Amino acid sequence: MAANSPSLSGKRVAILATDGVEQVELTEPRKALDAAGAKTKVVSPKSGSIKGWNLTNWGDDIKVDVALDSTSPDDFDALMLPGGVMNPDTLRMNEDAVNFVRAFFEAGKPVASICHGPWMLVEADVVRGRNVTSWPSLRTDLRNAGANWTDSESVTDHGLVTSRKPDDIPAFSRKMIEEFAEGVHEEQRASVHAGASR
Repeated sequence: MAANSPSLSGKRVAILATDGVEQVELTEPRKALDAAGAKTKVVSPKSGSIKGWNLTNWGDDIKVDVALDSTSPDDFDALMLPGGVMNPDTLRMNEDAVNFVRAFFEAGKPVASICHGPWMLVEADVVRGRNVTSWPSLRTDLRNAGANWTDSESVTDHGLVTSRKPDDIPAFSRKMIEEFAEGVHEEQRASVHAGASR
């Protein structure tokens, strides 16, 4: 960890993922979080392990640390949502996974999401009025959900960090660590209420 990097010592970070997660979007930001002192846990509706996706083909098995049905957002201080097309497309059909994501916003806890990961933010209805980016094909989905979408390597909005693709991982990791170190953001709660009151 660089001398001027924020410390995440004692911070507990959930990484919500399932089969088809873009491997590098889970492993590289996780390394950055661990190096900053965080305690990271892969949370999944599956137990045992999930299968990573490595750009154009199946990648490695990734150990699941905690089953989704045996944990709670109360057990964590922050949430990371990696991408890969299959991963969030499967997770957004799982009501428990969607509720897990929404609960972080309801509690004002910081959230970071990259590539196709923001599909979960659309499903959880927590992006109304928020500034975000994502893989370009999600632009219309996010705008339809009320987000302000821009094509930037990293967008930070009061505890929410989003990025577009694997090339953005260094910027994504840097901003994620900053926001996770800051802790609770009251504006996260406001985004949930904006969605609920529409």
